[in-house]
Amino acid sequence: MSSFQYLCHFETDDGSRLFTNCASTKPSIGTLVEAYPTYEDLVQGQNATTATISKLLPPLPQTGASIYCVGLNYRSHATEANLKVPANPPVWTKPSAALASSNETIPISRFCASHLPDWEGELVFVTSRECRDITPEQAPEYILGYTIGNDLSCRFFQLPEQSGGQFFYAKAFDKFAPIGPVLVSPSVFGEQRPLATLITRINGEVKQNTVIGKDMIFPPERVLSWMSQSTTIPAYTVVMTGTPAGVGIFQKPRQLLKDGDQIEVEISGLGTLKNVVRFEEGQDSIIKLAWTLVKAKLWYHFSLWLI
Repeated sequence: MSSFQYLCHFETDDGSRLFTNCASTKPSIGTLVEAYPTYEDLVQGQNATTATISKLLPPLPQTGASIYCVGLNYRSHATEANLKVPANPPVWTKPSAALASSNETIPISRFCASHLPDWEGELVFVTSRECRDITPEQAPEYILGYTIGNDLSCRFFQLPEQSGGQFFYAKAFDKFAPIGPVLVSPSVFGEQRPLATLITRINGEVKQNTVIGKDMIFPPERVLSWMSQSTTIPAYTVVMTGTPAGVGIFQKPRQLLKDGDQIEVEISGLGTLKNVVRFEEGQDSIIKLAWTLVKAKLWYHFSLWLI
């Protein structure tokens, strides 16, 4: 049984970082709450204080572990990408520096802005303790809670000729894994999960909309079990479980992120993850990118993505 319903990690005006058990999925900036210096203090109910929420942080007891990601985990996304569903969950990681929080402005460098930045709304779970070689049936014992994520990606670097089919480089950039706003305990989210809807909006326009339980291929329990085979998964590891149809690269016409775009990923029972992207260094033109592709003899492969 979790010691929280809606775990919120936040920062105060003086820079202190604290934890609180929120009353809902909507922690409000400026709200005075009962707070604890560490997650362990919250669990033990000790060293409580009162503090005002100034800024949301990733809702994790601690950071530093690699972020795990899953690909092709929704039938609708496999269909739009014209790819076969694999026998096991495709898994890769992002570094911990990719973490960002809800309401945070995501700075996109000129390098990333010029290489087809895209969105991926995702269900996320966080491990509660270290695990290895667990079964799907054992997995619920190792899941601390659920939240929302956005697996931001630079699609250019997913081209096989660029990264040999590896996804890490395209997705590992700083702040490319915003999660939040809160971590919801399995006891609260469990009953809603099968029928929970995932909706991604760009500037208020719906781009992704699915029922998770009907579209997802490998549930969180299967994902965690697969990850843990002969591999030690640390406590408080973030796992992004894949995205449904509706990513920008497969929109018709193609739509990628632009400077100032507001991204909202909403999952019923978990709240809404909100971020704005800023191209602080500008962006190279698509003409320059096209010429780069022509010189590298990759235009034909890239053009297939634009159909």
